[in-house]
Amino acid sequence: MQILIKKFTSLFWVIEVLGFLGMFFPLQIHALKAPFHPSDVLPVLPRQVSWPILNYLNGAADLLPSFVGAALPANNTLDWKGACFYQNTAWLEFHNKTGSQFGGGTLHLKISHAHSWTCMDLYIFATPYRVTWDYYFLSREHTLEFNEWDSEAEYEYVKHKGISIFLMQAGMLGTLQALWDVFPLFTNTGWGENSNLGFLKKHMGASFEQRPQPWVTNVSVDDIHSGDFLAISKIRGRWGGFETLEKWVSGAYAGHTAVCLRDSEGKLWVGESGHEDKEGRDIIAIMPWEEWWEFELKKDDANPHIALLPLRPDIRAKFNETAAWEYARSMDGKPYGYHNLIFSWIDTIDGNYPPPLDAHLVASVMTVWSQIQPSYAANMWNEALNKRLGTKVFSWTCYLIR
Repeated sequence: MQILIKKFTSLFWVIEVLGFLGMFFPLQIHALKAPFHPSDVLPVLPRQVSWPILNYLNGAADLLPSFVGAALPANNTLDWKGACFYQNTAWLEFHNKTGSQFGGGTLHLKISHAHSWTCMDLYIFATPYRVTWDYYFLSREHTLEFNEWDSEAEYEYVKHKGISIFLMQAGMLGTLQALWDVFPLFTNTGWGENSNLGFLKKHMGASFEQRPQPWVTNVSVDDIHSGDFLAISKIRGRWGGFETLEKWVSGAYAGHTAVCLRDSEGKLWVGESGHEDKEGRDIIAIMPWEEWWEFELKKDDANPHIALLPLRPDIRAKFNETAAWEYARSMDGKPYGYHNLIFSWIDTIDGNYPPPLDAHLVASVMTVWSQIQPSYAANMWNEALNKRLGTKVFSWTCYLIR
């Protein structure tokens, strides 16, 4: 028994050394490839040991794929370095095995030079008409079949622009860990609230300090004037998760805003976009302060944090209350400004994306979302692009192939 223990201890020590070398010197020791990379085996360790390390190494942002390029037909080949396999090549071959009108294609991927024996690479492949995924564990040539193109439009798109390839940089296990981090962002629970706060702290350095009870404010309604600004941050539930990601990509510390207005009789109102009417539509609305405040205190389950930002006295003196009311009344009841939502942070071609976001990834996310929730996609970007391009297109894919 002692001999077996000694042999096991020696073997474990050798594996540890090889793993250590593979982690820090992967390019210098191809002849001595590590049997495993330390991060590959973390999930099989006790949860108390592995979970804190995985949380440190991976986060919700690791869910975002990294665009490595587009595989094109003919003699064009694409080369890149993966997270597991360091030498990868892809090319596209057209065929018509099914005898369909536009045929199909085979995506060839040749992968090699893995940094360990236990790692794998996870990829997403996308056109404006479809999204699929696959993972690779062995060094060899792999193929991904596209039996038939969806339409002539997809065929023409792939012929000229290829199939977009995205790498999940955190690998399979890191991606699963990132999914675990993202899922609670949208849950209406204490777990979800803490996850949103943790995400903002990790990725933006933003902190929300809990005030001691009793929670009171020394602001009186009489102290609020026309033009004063309400900055709102929701941190749990569906809107909490959405606003957390919105803050991250835009660099803002509030996900929702409203403005205060007093009428000629001194009554306080709140102008807000995104109010849900009786028919379930999101509209622009002007509500009495009491109604708005009652909803935020007792009915908004997103646990909103509200900051009142009054105008400076010199700016308040210049505020044109008559013009503000005229504009507010002209907008009252109109649809929520979906046509401005995404362009509040995407206002350059490639300068508004926190890594690893880029324009290719955003386009692919839009493609996926358009398939899953067409009506929501129509609001989010079709409406916005139609407004900016002066078009009346009803399908997101039409923009990509033009």
